[in-house]
Amino acid sequence: MTDKERQDTKMAMLYELRLIFSTGEKNEYTREEILEMLDKIAMAKDQQ
Repeated sequence: MTDKERQDTKMAMLYELRLIFSTGEKNEYTREEILEMLDKIAMAKDQQ
């Protein structure tokens, strides 16, 4: 994987996270809620 591909992947993931939070039901999240969401995303990506 090239540096450009890594950068593109990183930006795509950040955008995906932004969409998850911006379309969520809440306007504010606790640290624990954010970590729980990130864990769920990581586990789902692992199963793909």
